[in-house]
Amino acid sequence: MRPLLLSLLLCCSAFTQAAIQTREMPYTGPDGTQLIGYLAWDDAIAGARPGVVVVHEWWGLNDYAKRRARDLAALGYSALAIDMYGGGKNTQHPDDAKAFMSAAMASSEAAKARFNAGLELLKAQQQTDPTRLAAIGYCFGGKVVLDMARQGLPLAAVVSFHGALATATPATPGSVKAKVLVEHGAADSFITPEQISDFKTEMNQAGADYRFVELPGAKHGFTNPDADAHKGHGLDLGYQKEADERSWADMQALFKD
Repeated sequence: MRPLLLSLLLCCSAFTQAAIQTREMPYTGPDGTQLIGYLAWDDAIAGARPGVVVVHEWWGLNDYAKRRARDLAALGYSALAIDMYGGGKNTQHPDDAKAFMSAAMASSEAAKARFNAGLELLKAQQQTDPTRLAAIGYCFGGKVVLDMARQGLPLAAVVSFHGALATATPATPGSVKAKVLVEHGAADSFITPEQISDFKTEMNQAGADYRFVELPGAKHGFTNPDADAHKGHGLDLGYQKEADERSWADMQALFKD
C-alpha cells in the first residue's frame, strides 16, 4: 500500500511541475538585432491571463531571469524574460556586464524600442491578455522598467528590484501611467541618498502613483541567491532571504490591486 501511495504522490508532483511550460522565442529588434526571449506559462490555466515582462540584471539573460519568469508563471501570469543585449548573451564577469549595459543604454530611444519589441512579442502570445500588462526588472532591468514607466508605456504596473534610479529620460507631469513600485535595499552602496531624493522629487512632480520601499540591511542584488558569488570581483552585493521574500510579496499585492 505504501509503495502505491508514494507512486501516486510522485505522479501528482510531476504533473504539478509539468504544468509550467517554457519556450525560447527568437525575435528581431527594430534595428535588426537578433534577440531571444524566454516565455513561461502555466498550461493548467485556461485562456488568456495578464502578461509580465521580465528584464534581466546587467549580467544578461541568464538562468536567474528565466527563473523569475517561471515564478511568475506559477502565480498565474504569462511571463516573458526579454533580451536587452542581443543573442541572449550573458556573462559572469562585471567588465563584460558593464560593456553590455553601456551599449544597450547608449541610446534611450533604442533601449525603448528594444523593450517594446519584447512587449509586443508577449502581447502576441495566445496565453497573454494584451490589455493587462506589467513589467518587472532587476538591477539594470529595474532601471529599464522605471524608464519605460517614465516614458508612458501602456503598462498597468512596473516593479524595480534593486534597480538604478538615475535616468536620462525623467518623468514629466502626467507622463507616468503605470503604478510604480521600487524595492530598494537600504544598504545598497550603488545608490546614493541624493539619487533617492531626486527620484522621489521626480515622481512627486510628475504626479506618479508610486511606492518606494527601503528594505533594512539589504544590499544590491538582494533578490538573487547568486549575488554572493560575485563578491570575489570586489562588488558590494549580497542576497537577503527576508528582503527577497518581502519584495516579492509586495509585487504580488500590487499586481492583485
